[in-house]
Amino acid sequence: MDAGDYDRLRSLLAPEFVHDRPDRTFEGRDAFVAFMREDRPETDTTHEVVDAYRAADGDGRAVRGRLVGADGTVRFEFVDAFAFDGGRIRRIDTFTR
Repeated sequence: MDAGDYDRLRSLLAPEFVHDRPDRTFEGRDAFVAFMREDRPETDTTHEVVDAYRAADGDGRAVRGRLVGADGTVRFEFVDAFAFDGGRIRRIDTFTR
C-alpha cells in the first residue's frame, strides 16, 4: 500500500477477502484495493510495524504498528490480525487506538 503497488496488493489477497476495521468493512479484494487506490483520505502515509506475532498453530499472524502522516505525525496506533487461505490473505481485523 505505502509503495502504491496496488496490483501486488491485489495478488496477495484472496478473492473473498474481508477487512473489518472500526470505521467500515470491505468485502472482496476489489473493493479494498479500489478504496486504497482512490478513496483513502491520505495517501502519503507510512504504516510502521512495531511488533509482529505468529499464532501458536502457525496459521495466523498479527502486527502492531502506527500510521504516520507525511508530516511525521502519528495518526493512530493499530493492531492488524491476519487470517490466510492458500497463502493469500483472507481476512484482516484491524483494532485502533
